[in-house]
Amino acid sequence: MIMEDKVKEDRKKLIEEYKNRKPEMGIISLKCKETGESFLDISKDLKVAFNGILIRLKGNLHPNKKLQSLWNEYGESGFDLDILKVLKYENVGEDHSDELEIMLMESLDEDSKAMRLWK
Repeated sequence: MIMEDKVKEDRKKLIEEYKNRKPEMGIISLKCKETGESFLDISKDLKVAFNGILIRLKGNLHPNKKLQSLWNEYGESGFDLDILKVLKYENVGEDHSDELEIMLMESLDEDSKAMRLWK
């Protein structure tokens, strides 16, 4: 019983830590080295931002046909994956979607060869 209580306590602690974590949010970019085209997106967790995208691209399943076509032609080494901007915020529980959308629009305006990642 003591071991079960310890496991439950540890689990509760981990869940609480996860709820209170403050992930980095911002704008990510996949830029084709050959063409200079950039594909930008909002990320609410920059540490895991590229994982899902890369899985889709490697599986030839990304819905952005232009990006998928360039990926198929040039491969992963043909792209720079970068974090363009990081949102500074205090309140973890607050919705930062509007601020992130403004950052994305500014980033798109700054690069004439940039487009949204998810079209």
